[in-house]
Amino acid sequence: MAGSGAGARVPAKARRRAEALREQLHDHNYRYYVLDEPSIPDAEYDRLMQALRELEAEHRELVTPDSPTQRVGASPATSFAEVSHAVPMQSLDNAFSIDELREFDRRVRQRLESAGEEVGDAIEYTAEPKLDGAAVSVRYENGMLAWAATRGDGVTGEDVTHNVRTIKAVPLRLSGSDHPAVLEARAEVFMPRAEFERYNAAARERDDRTFVNPRNAAAGSLRQLDPQVTAQRPLDIFFFGLGEVDGWEVPDSQSRMLEQLRTWGLRTCPDHQRVKGPDGCLAYYEALQARRAELDYEIDGVVYKVDSRRWHEVLGSVSRAPRWAIAHKFPAQEEITVLKSVEFQVGRTGALTPVARLEPVFVGGVTVSNATLHNLDEIERLDVRVGDTVVVRRAGDVIPQVVQVVAERRPKGARRIKPPTHCPVCGSDVARPAGEAVARCVGGLYCSAQRKEALRHFASRRAMDIDGLGTRLIEQLVDGEFVKTPADLYDLDQQTLMSLERMGEKSAENLLAALDHSRETTLPRFLFALGIRSVGEATAKALAEHFGDLEPLMAADEEALEEVPDVGPIVAAHVRAFFAEPHNLEVVRALVGKGVRWPSIGSVQASVKSWWSGKRVVITGTLDGLTREEAKDKLERLGAKVTTSVSQKTDLLITGKDAGSKLDKAKELGIRVVEIHELPELNPQIESTS
Repeated sequence: MAGSGAGARVPAKARRRAEALREQLHDHNYRYYVLDEPSIPDAEYDRLMQALRELEAEHRELVTPDSPTQRVGASPATSFAEVSHAVPMQSLDNAFSIDELREFDRRVRQRLESAGEEVGDAIEYTAEPKLDGAAVSVRYENGMLAWAATRGDGVTGEDVTHNVRTIKAVPLRLSGSDHPAVLEARAEVFMPRAEFERYNAAARERDDRTFVNPRNAAAGSLRQLDPQVTAQRPLDIFFFGLGEVDGWEVPDSQSRMLEQLRTWGLRTCPDHQRVKGPDGCLAYYEALQARRAELDYEIDGVVYKVDSRRWHEVLGSVSRAPRWAIAHKFPAQEEITVLKSVEFQVGRTGALTPVARLEPVFVGGVTVSNATLHNLDEIERLDVRVGDTVVVRRAGDVIPQVVQVVAERRPKGARRIKPPTHCPVCGSDVARPAGEAVARCVGGLYCSAQRKEALRHFASRRAMDIDGLGTRLIEQLVDGEFVKTPADLYDLDQQTLMSLERMGEKSAENLLAALDHSRETTLPRFLFALGIRSVGEATAKALAEHFGDLEPLMAADEEALEEVPDVGPIVAAHVRAFFAEPHNLEVVRALVGKGVRWPSIGSVQASVKSWWSGKRVVITGTLDGLTREEAKDKLERLGAKVTTSVSQKTDLLITGKDAGSKLDKAKELGIRVVEIHELPELNPQIESTS
């Protein structure tokens, strides 16, 4: 075939024709998927696509990464690579009632007014349908699709680029012009209801496996190792937010940001709307709920976001959820079934959680055979008994719950549920302190169940982040009596690890390296890792910042602890009780003795800290010896406010290697620029010796 040989010169006419076809197809994709205004019949679109395929087959040099023919161009993968989110993918707090919605609005108003903001009569929100699909982050560099990843745990997701490329509504390159150097757009992948029904009907005809619900269909399709399989699934996508951005002055409102994404070809949900105050939110909620059955996509509620993006920074986040957004869930889906038995599971604090074993029932799109009964008070309140017919609710949550007993169906001989007097795992006594709803095993770390859960928590990503120390390995270490406390982890050697199942030499070396790396941590992470009752990530950070180091915290009485923001009498009592227990002190001292260390927050000079207080800081480039998240943590501990984009309000740009367009913009605006090695408070070598 003329011109098809390697290195053969492509005729200019063929090159121009290929460029024209690509532009036409990109334009038609934008009109079809984003504007919902197709300008040609499907048959004509197919003819244009076929013409481009034939031209590229004849002249392979004409194939470009963003060509519409290249949506499926990868071989099946053997596993998914990990992707670290530069900006974490956060979850949302939930509201299930009108009162909870109004309380959210009250908290937002209170925080804004406390920060000196003029709120006015009603706060403006952008209200959006809460899609029931799979969250992804899609990254574009200079307008070209670079990669896509799942949410994962919010910090690290899985690389699903080849699968996301198969979704026709995802542009391989952005439309229009003036694209940012980096644009990470957050989105929800879903399978439209009509397509879901058609897919299942065809699967039944083939005697093939069907999907349970559209949400599982979307999540399962994204995790196919072979993109050819994903390409056969009718997936769609709506973009709703941002991750890392470089080279774009993000509009100061959620609604205008969505409009800009749309002009670049990123499909947004057409049903979002700007509303005022809780009354406007509620009116939108009720209208959308009335239309729920008519929508071609599954939703389980509404998301309200403060429209002003500047106020997003003022409001900030707590733990893994932003303070400027909330999900208002629709009433839960419910079904009835029979309670067959109740088992008690032991958690890391010794709490015994009653778990209902049910006759399997289909509710909320899945088959449910287990549900939580929460605690003993809940069992008493419901007066639930083994043999009862019960109402099971699945409110979009992972764990279904028993919410009601159908009393008129109670059979003769239904048995009352009695809490165990001894731990079902270790046989230790079970105690239920007066006034508490939770019964606890008093065995502590003698109880293998508590040990396993405590070690799982200690090694988790948001705690000590010990990569490779998973559930199965922890079970072997505890069952084999190799590890009794977290401190024992740092005594493990290669020979011991290699004696365990599925642990080869390389795996053992990697785990030992991960353990060694985990010795360098931060005080908030260390406190969170200890598993103190009622001390989550936010409380651990507040305690660390207030006391500055571990010793003053361990010596603090309850009165001193209650001076910490957001620490009340109950949390203070739990913290004091933890450090008053000799065994706990022994473990903490042992961990420090094994080399676990952190920079002392209290070692930062007051003059340095006061300079950083309130400063708006942006970080760009690659930082030597420091991750972006670690740098952000250090700056926030100094009192700075770390943002992702450079604007006239930015006080300082900190640069590492290969700083990009943010540096150019900072120079253009006359913003002070400092290289990271010039800042001793961010230098890990200097800080580690303080």
